[in-house]
Amino acid sequence: MHAVILHMTALIACGIGWRLFRPGGLDADSTRLALTSLVYYLLLPALVIQVLWKAPLGISSLGIAASAAAGVLGCILLSSLICSSCRHEGRVTGAVILAASFPNVTYMGLPVLESLFGDAGRSIAIQYDLFACTPLLLTVGILVARIYGKQDNAVPLWQSLLRVPPLWAALAGVMLNLSGIAMPAALDEWLEMLAAGVIPLMLFSLGLSLRWDTIDVSRLPTLLPIVILQMFISPLIVWAVAQGVGLDGMVFMGTVMEAAMPSMVIGIVLCDRYGLDTGLYAAAVTVTTLVSLFTLPMWSGLLSL
Repeated sequence: MHAVILHMTALIACGIGWRLFRPGGLDADSTRLALTSLVYYLLLPALVIQVLWKAPLGISSLGIAASAAAGVLGCILLSSLICSSCRHEGRVTGAVILAASFPNVTYMGLPVLESLFGDAGRSIAIQYDLFACTPLLLTVGILVARIYGKQDNAVPLWQSLLRVPPLWAALAGVMLNLSGIAMPAALDEWLEMLAAGVIPLMLFSLGLSLRWDTIDVSRLPTLLPIVILQMFISPLIVWAVAQGVGLDGMVFMGTVMEAAMPSMVIGIVLCDRYGLDTGLYAAAVTVTTLVSLFTLPMWSGLLSL
């Protein structure tokens, strides 16, 4: 696990270095937008189709989805209660709830699980995300953002789901899987070539997203509940539910590890769009990502006992 973290840290550091030195005059935000668009619209859908077409789907898939949903919804409830007791303003409350509830299961979770478990890890990460986290983000997550932010020109929730290429790819992959059609070797090779770029570009983009200027000592009391919920409480919730639904072995370990990931990067987009506290959310992404470099080996060790 330590070797995995070291390799990931090196790629994330490359993104941080790009933000600092701007090679070729390209700023970090423009570079990140170009890379994440490439991943989101082409490379990740190719990976999703390839993995889900060949993955052994079954009862364990329902268990992964149920565990993931419990982790997200449980943290939404707990973070809402914390914010209510602290009486934060709406834009802060919305940012805290999103940052504390939705883990970075693709941009960081996918590289971790693939490094630990190979193709099976990729399958767990993609199912965790596309069978639970992304649908919840684009329904409950957007609803939270609307309640605590601005609701002007809001797109209907069902339209948000229709605009996610990886979800369409997941639907296609599952249908092809259940149809029993074998994947042609030439298509498999082409999808693998596209999919190979996903992990390094995701980690590099994650480094581009980290913003040190958003970290302020005055924010620490607000960031602390996010760190506790995202890095410790969420994995415990998912651990309990995963055991309860009968997950075991590699699937159980991978599911809990996904819940231990830092705050997702894409939440910054929701904060910008709905007028939440983007600076706070960016700080949460940076802090939880740094903390995860120490907590992920801890969770891996506990799961291996």
